[in-house]
Amino acid sequence: MTGPTLGQRLSKRIRNYRQSVVRKVRRIAVAALAIVAGAIIWGFITPLGGNGLLIVIGLLILSTATFATLPAVRRVKPETLAKADLKALPLQTEIWLDSQRKALPAPAVRLIDSITVRLETLTPQLQTLEQNEPAAQEIRRLLSDHLPQLVTGYQSIPETLRRQERNGRVPDTQLVEGLEVIDREIGSMTESLATGDLDKLSTHNRFLELKYREAKELGN
Repeated sequence: MTGPTLGQRLSKRIRNYRQSVVRKVRRIAVAALAIVAGAIIWGFITPLGGNGLLIVIGLLILSTATFATLPAVRRVKPETLAKADLKALPLQTEIWLDSQRKALPAPAVRLIDSITVRLETLTPQLQTLEQNEPAAQEIRRLLSDHLPQLVTGYQSIPETLRRQERNGRVPDTQLVEGLEVIDREIGSMTESLATGDLDKLSTHNRFLELKYREAKELGN
């Protein structure tokens, strides 16, 4: 599988932005309806008057400003990925990765784009996979263990040292190489699930454990 094209990445970013806007508008509309409904009910009990009208307008402005600035999607932390339901894990991983983009170098961001596209393909394939199956455990280990450890290990390194050789390796290069492996592994897992070859997924574990032993040491 090849990585996403520039058009695919832009399309995805635009789609995510539109979804974010829709969520915020929906929240603002629900809050506004609740405030207006409350004002109408209160008006039947006692006249609102000028002060009451000003309070209603103030609440509308406050709720609009609040929901416009709040993130449309609940933030995901690395430690919550391990607890996520398998069916929701790819989306949760995608949300978390998207929040890490600004802290990563450009080559890594391009790989994040590719990984998120693969996660979208993987999502429907996990809907019928049992949580305790070996294949499910391998997918969970890759997305909730290896991937977060690689990224957070890199981020723990002072920015001024990320492009300098450290223990024989350059952190920037090591991060990109690790993400390339994860990108390929997700693609391979997707293909294995598509062909029904679930046993093939278990063969990746030993390789990944050796590969990501380095990732765990990135921040040390």
